[in-house]
Amino acid sequence: MSDMSAVQKAIEDSNKAFEAFKEINESKTKTQGDKIAEMEKAFDDVAKSQKEVKELLELMEAKGNRPGFGGQSDAEKLQAEHKEAFSGYMRKGKDFDVSIEQKALAITTNSGADGGYAVPKVIDTMIQELLVNISPIRAIASVQQISTSDFHKLVNLRGTASGWVGETAARTATTTPTLADIKPTMGELYANPQATQQMLDDAFFNAESWLADQVATEFARAEGAAFVSGNGTNQPTGFLAGTPLATDDGTRAFGSIQYVPTGVAGGWAASNPADLFFTLAGKLKKGQRQGAKWVMAKSVLFQAAAFKDSGGRYIFNPVTSPEVPASILGWEVVEAEDMPAIAANAFSIAFGNFKNGYLIVDRIGTRVIRDPFTNKPYIGFYTTKRVGGAVIDSEAIKVAKFSVS
Repeated sequence: MSDMSAVQKAIEDSNKAFEAFKEINESKTKTQGDKIAEMEKAFDDVAKSQKEVKELLELMEAKGNRPGFGGQSDAEKLQAEHKEAFSGYMRKGKDFDVSIEQKALAITTNSGADGGYAVPKVIDTMIQELLVNISPIRAIASVQQISTSDFHKLVNLRGTASGWVGETAARTATTTPTLADIKPTMGELYANPQATQQMLDDAFFNAESWLADQVATEFARAEGAAFVSGNGTNQPTGFLAGTPLATDDGTRAFGSIQYVPTGVAGGWAASNPADLFFTLAGKLKKGQRQGAKWVMAKSVLFQAAAFKDSGGRYIFNPVTSPEVPASILGWEVVEAEDMPAIAANAFSIAFGNFKNGYLIVDRIGTRVIRDPFTNKPYIGFYTTKRVGGAVIDSEAIKVAKFSVS
């Protein structure tokens, strides 16, 4: 079966699963308990089919991005030399000339007081790609690499005045725009995967891919929570970390995002819960809506998938083609299990343009220290990187608050 045929079949399976979900939702003959159980299973089938579509598309993209068979450039030769030296460090603990790192990475990577070596660019990129696939907020936010921890982002709050005058009338000075200085809070993220020497000695064991996979999984788990609700102390400041306010744009203080109440503490509106999504979308400016996405946990999405608009149409649409992801009211839905579950006063749904609203900063270079002593017979690979994050446009993200007001 060709790749495209497999994608098409996966999409068809997803559509069939969602049709089954709708039939169960509209059934009048089942008891409430049986209905909920069958709906959950049907929705799981939808999610599974959509995951298969995504994995197939990623596989096709990976095949399309394979390098050609041309000769290597000097930079590629340095990267290959660095990768080979790093493999020797991982497998045998061999030291290698630090100048290889400096030439390959084009940055200063001398060993610090605690030792360790920089991860080669080839592997570092692999980790980054896995993080994007696993960590949902990283995949939709703005990401910038930096070379110093003293990084600042200037945001134009506008405010420049203007006025109407006659042809020969005097022009008075107008006010100048206001700039907000935002410094994303940063922290050091670490992981310490363990391997045996026998694993590393095995010629068929891909140590570099193993390290990338282990580190990416651990980093993504920590990042996912920090980008949503991190408190800013030795970690990123999440977009829910502040105090969202009910006031509209223009009257709300810069830095505070806006919330829309559901009208019920810990629940949806009694009349038509789908109205919440229309109201939340309407609070976002037109320019921001063009790249907006819904962000919520699967448990919340499962409930929202059963809602209909005033015309009796489901507001949730599953994957319909490789280019069209699952959506609510036409905007893509992103599942983020670190979003709060529905509870009294919980901010369980976010809607916004995260590219404009949230910035993730990565300090260039991931470092590894090989430790064969602490947990014998296992060899640890203490891996660290510095990551930061902060809201840079508080008007670009809106949230739903499950509260009366």
